[in-house]
Amino acid sequence: MHLHESAEMYLETIYVLTEKSTAVRSIDVAEHMGYSKPSVSRAVGLLKKGGYLVMAKDGCLSLTDEGKLAAKKIFERHTVLSRFLELIGVRDDVAAKDACKIEHVVSDETIAAIKNYIEK
Repeated sequence: MHLHESAEMYLETIYVLTEKSTAVRSIDVAEHMGYSKPSVSRAVGLLKKGGYLVMAKDGCLSLTDEGKLAAKKIFERHTVLSRFLELIGVRDDVAAKDACKIEHVVSDETIAAIKNYIEK
């Protein structure tokens, strides 16, 4: 299943928050992203339906194996792009914002080439 940009952003956010805290709830996602609770609830429902996310009875969100795989890929794309943009002289705050936009449309081939270039 191909994820839409917004779903990718939610997965990446949940992944990042999960790395910082063991208990991540929809409200944490809403606050981090600056989105309304209803928007996050809708996205969480779609991600659950897609098999990317589960919600415990206490409201804690957990990524499934498929969700973790997708989120790690998105996060890596973001990290690689941010690093590349910084290397060519873009300020880190601008690089992070631009990487967030680019990561959803750039090909795997381009990401691999950038990653290879950075590692040399």
